[in-house]
Amino acid sequence: MGALTSNRKRGDDYFKNLLFDQSHGHISKKPKLSASMSQTTVDTNRAAAANSVAARIAQYPDRKLGFTRKVHAPVNHRFGSSFKNTVSAAGSRESPSDKMGKFSFLSRLLNFEKLKDSALRSTRYIAPVKQKEKEVIELDSSEDQDFDVVSNDSSIEEVEIVDSQERRWKGGEWVVEKEVRSLDSSVVTDVSNAAKVDDLKNYGLSLLDPMTDDSEVPLYKRWYDSIKKSDAKLAHISFNIDLQEKRAQGLQLLRPPKKEEPIKDVTEECFVPLTHDEKDEVSLALSNSYRRKVLATHANSGIDISGEILQCLRPGAWLNDEVINVYLGLLKERENRAPEKFLKCHFFNTFFYKKLSNGRGGYNFQSVRRWTTQRKLGYSLLECDKIFVPIHKGNHWCLAVINKKDEKFQYLDSLGGRDYQVLNALAKYFVDEVKDKSGKDIDLNSWEKEFVTELPEQLNGYDCGVFMIKYADFYSRDIGLCFSQDHMPYFRQRTAKEILKLRAD
Repeated sequence: MGALTSNRKRGDDYFKNLLFDQSHGHISKKPKLSASMSQTTVDTNRAAAANSVAARIAQYPDRKLGFTRKVHAPVNHRFGSSFKNTVSAAGSRESPSDKMGKFSFLSRLLNFEKLKDSALRSTRYIAPVKQKEKEVIELDSSEDQDFDVVSNDSSIEEVEIVDSQERRWKGGEWVVEKEVRSLDSSVVTDVSNAAKVDDLKNYGLSLLDPMTDDSEVPLYKRWYDSIKKSDAKLAHISFNIDLQEKRAQGLQLLRPPKKEEPIKDVTEECFVPLTHDEKDEVSLALSNSYRRKVLATHANSGIDISGEILQCLRPGAWLNDEVINVYLGLLKERENRAPEKFLKCHFFNTFFYKKLSNGRGGYNFQSVRRWTTQRKLGYSLLECDKIFVPIHKGNHWCLAVINKKDEKFQYLDSLGGRDYQVLNALAKYFVDEVKDKSGKDIDLNSWEKEFVTELPEQLNGYDCGVFMIKYADFYSRDIGLCFSQDHMPYFRQRTAKEILKLRAD
């Protein structure tokens, strides 16, 4: 321990120096006093110095060793009021020697902390894990009283949990074990046991529940009982489901049955075979002997059908405008006879689109404006579900449809072609038509422009006209296009037979 120095001289040193100076004849800076006054002053100063030093030392009692015995259990201590009173007295100034005494006392406290930690480590092996019993080592109360730094307040409970890992030699190898220690007692809890409790909670079996915690019941038995309870709940739910289903079936039986009219398959009418007499009549009409003879007249359109015009229905021939326009007229008359079987449609003739597109920019509404008046048609074009427009492209026939029912502009080409100009022109025409006939503006932003791809395809270079009129036939029936290239010879004969019926009418 190093020596302490002080700038103040003690009282004894001061008088020694004073006597030394007088004995050697040195002139003192102090004023000279008489013998009686000098002796009185010396006695007074010596008594004052003795009183000041003794007074300070008397404040500190003899220190006792902090440990009267070896610690065997964890002890928690707190800096109490006795420590504060010991370190510094109220209203007094600490000298260097006092600081040295306090430093020595703090060092002892640090040593006490080390000894306490060592004692905690030794207590880990006091309580075996398997027994799970608490073992408490009580300290002698007479010896505990010597520790002023330990708080004796029983109302305060301090618990600190320390998680540590250590390596142990088990089974010929080092094993890392985790332990949880509580500083308020000597009980050591193994983390693995807590993990087992968590696992049981995950299975729905809480061992912390006092109603279910029974050490006498095996674990598998508790699991089995829990599963049985779950099975009972599932069986109850299944029973309720079956009961509700039977109730629904009973209510269904009490309802009166709906009278559903049988739906007639209209596709049968599209493929009615011709009789032998009808085939002979068609063959004779298509022969060269009837080329210059008028075979039928369509009153509504004013078109006369001669043998020469009807020749376009022979195999390998291209359909002409007269046959197409007469056939589309027949589709409209068929609808008028049986409106319940067909959609309400309008069929433009083959000259409509030529007039509409014959203008500046490929559009001329004024040229066809009067084609759809109420007086001329006998019905309003805006009330129709579908409007069919034949499109002739030089040597190929296509069909365009203003599908008001489905809000679409559709384009059907038996060769799979596409023409955006046609659909754009028809969309513009329909807006102008609605504005002209009703004075309203229609919004077509939600309408779709569709190039129909799922349709019968043409496999030769001359049946495009027949495909086009049959597209209109099936769409006006509101049925699918259920035909193919193989049906083209039959459709040619059937169309000729329907035109020849006008002669009998």
